[in-house]
Order: sequence, then C-alpha cells, then structure tokens
Amino acid sequence: MPAPLRAVLAEDQALLRVGLTRILESGGISVVEAVDDAPSLARALTRDDIDIAVVDVRLPPTHTTEGLEAATAVRATRLAFPVLVLSQWVEPLYARDLLAGGEGAIGYLLKDRVADVDGFLAAVHQVAGGGTVLDPEVVAALVSARSRPLDRLTDREREVLTLMAEGRSNAAVAARLVVTEKAVGKHINNIFTKLDLPQAADDNRRVLAVLAWLDGR
Repeated sequence: MPAPLRAVLAEDQALLRVGLTRILESGGISVVEAVDDAPSLARALTRDDIDIAVVDVRLPPTHTTEGLEAATAVRATRLAFPVLVLSQWVEPLYARDLLAGGEGAIGYLLKDRVADVDGFLAAVHQVAGGGTVLDPEVVAALVSARSRPLDRLTDREREVLTLMAEGRSNAAVAARLVVTEKAVGKHINNIFTKLDLPQAADDNRRVLAVLAWLDGR
C-alpha cells in the first residue's frame, strides 16, 4: 500500500484552514504543517518530508501575492515540486506565472471548488502525480483574454485544448466530447502542429500547448 501524500497547507483564514485540513486528511492526505503567513510558508517549504503544497495566493503580511511567490520560488529550487494554488478570484496572470516553467505538477483552483470534495481531492492527487489542473473559470478567462493563439485551430481543437488546460487525460477528453480516444489524439497532434510546438515527450507538449496559447502565439 503506497504511503499517504504529505502536504503543507497555507491559508490565513482559520476556519478555512481547519476545513481544508480535515478535507485533505479525510482523503488520506497527511497535512504535516498548516501555516497562516508567508514567512511560515517559506520555512515549511524547506522541509524534505513533503510531497505537495496547497497554498492561498494571498497571505499576510501584505495579502497580495505572497502565496504565489512562494510557490514560484520553491519550484525554482525544487524542480517541478507539486503546488496547488487556491484563489478567491479568477486571476489569469497568476495561472500564466505558475505555468511559465513548463514542468507540470501545478494547479490553480478557485476556492469555491473545495466544496466539491471529491473533485478537490482528485486535483490534489493529480498535481502530486505531476499533472496540471486549471480551474474551468480560469481557463475560460484565458480563452477570452488570449484568443489570438487559437486563430489557427478549429472549434473542436479549441474545445480539446480547453479540456487539456483543465488537466484532463485523453480518455477524459474523449468522454466529455463523446468521441474516441483516437479522434482526441488526432486533434491533439493537430494542435501541436498548428502551434508550432517542437518534438518532445507528449506530457511536455501538452503543457507547452497551453503555454503557447497563454503567450499569444
């Protein structure tokens, strides 16, 4: 039986911090440290016994982007360290900053999604496993703000790319669109070609596809 995931949690609102801790632990994820400000988070992220960090974008002392900055910093020193960022609001630029490294193992969800406990826990496990998860509302905002990179894609290819950006597998995309996995694979290859992505491992190209879209190519 695999060992449970070990998480650091950063959330300044006491009730939400306690609630998130209970949800995570109910899903078999051990919260080894729960902190409420940026200095405590920076210290907690130096631990060598953690598998993932779940952090609020805004933390004391300034309540601006401390959580995001800590997530970016830890991934600079611990390559592709899994981080799931929670935000009260849709902030497309935050998602872009998180994805900029292109390594995966990153997530950005609105706090409202925590109410879907199973979905939230699945997102935590997906990010811990190296996947990328973006909140559908964030994806929608990115599509609206950055439509130019999609000009060469068909409507169906845009649908596939949107679902890829949400972190869905080929099988999940196929189920959502009611098509075969083979058809999804063909759409994804077309997306890679139309966005002029270099040859690379499929997982890396999926992240690069989202990045190319965000960069306005």
